[in-house]
Amino acid sequence: MSSRSTAPNTRDLPLRAWVPGLLVLAAGVGVSMLLAGLQTVLGALVIALVLGILLGNSGLYTTALRTGIGGGTKRLLRAGVVLLGLQLALPDILALGPQVILLIVACVALSFYCTLWMGRRLGLSRAGALLMAAGFSICGASAVAGMQGIVDADDDEVASAVAMVTLYGSLMIVALPLLNAALGLDATSFGIWSGLAVHEVAQVVAVASTAGATALASATVVKLGRVLMLAPVAAVASLGERRRAAASTAGPATGAPQGGGRDGRGDARRTTPLVPLFVLGFLAMVVLRSLGFLPQPVLDAGRTVTTVLLAAGMFGLGAGIDIRRLLRTGGRFAAVGAASTLLLAGVSLLGVVVLA
Repeated sequence: MSSRSTAPNTRDLPLRAWVPGLLVLAAGVGVSMLLAGLQTVLGALVIALVLGILLGNSGLYTTALRTGIGGGTKRLLRAGVVLLGLQLALPDILALGPQVILLIVACVALSFYCTLWMGRRLGLSRAGALLMAAGFSICGASAVAGMQGIVDADDDEVASAVAMVTLYGSLMIVALPLLNAALGLDATSFGIWSGLAVHEVAQVVAVASTAGATALASATVVKLGRVLMLAPVAAVASLGERRRAAASTAGPATGAPQGGGRDGRGDARRTTPLVPLFVLGFLAMVVLRSLGFLPQPVLDAGRTVTTVLLAAGMFGLGAGIDIRRLLRTGGRFAAVGAASTLLLAGVSLLGVVVLA
């Protein structure tokens, strides 16, 4: 899957073999959380990814560290996506009203498929284009992490997608308030636009807070509505992967297995479930949160644990990235990110103006 192996075969290894890598992983997550708390531009996930890249390209990423760091990367990411569901309460989303909900669905769907199409036209692999589509359309790095559990993406493609989400989302923190100064949207409309157009939750908060509490409240709920779209989009993507696997493993005339898939695995239909278990777990957490009996301290703890798990997964991904290859392929990702950002900002603004 990756451009280079992130972990040796960890089967039958004693527990002590995991300890050095896990200690470094814990330190990386701790530093990323600390640095994220000192500023509002870069979140812990992005910082953890960068720290992982620095480790992986420093010559210090030994086999002893690969066991603990690389061995559980995908599991950590999926666990983080599951707990992400605790941040979503269906009554809050439904309170937006049918028009705003339809606008959320329309913006996510249009942005996703247009970004996927642009990515393929500009030379990205299908997996890389899917990562970009998920990250820019749904919820940034968290969506990239969720989609990475479904598609056969290189670690370098994951890093490129996260980097582009961070870059263009950061630019939106500056651009949207300046544009609104000329447009003159009221606080609620600006909040809806921010929630629809900006990629990461933290970036949405930074943008909307410039227009006051009303804009911030609207933006946050709209953004969480986009996060909820992760489940159906992931399910559809998983179904698409199953169909592609079925086509690639059947002979053109006899139906005989041909093997293959991007990483050379056999019948990939067995490894791509119709609805991935982590997506079902995500939905279960949404239902649990929506029932309303979880106390606020539990929800706060869940938010922190979610960040820790996703940051740990991102650190592991970063450690497996070849920075030289990443620099060679970054231009195509940047072009797709720019086009996707402009598309989503324009379409969502049009929708907000129509609703107003």
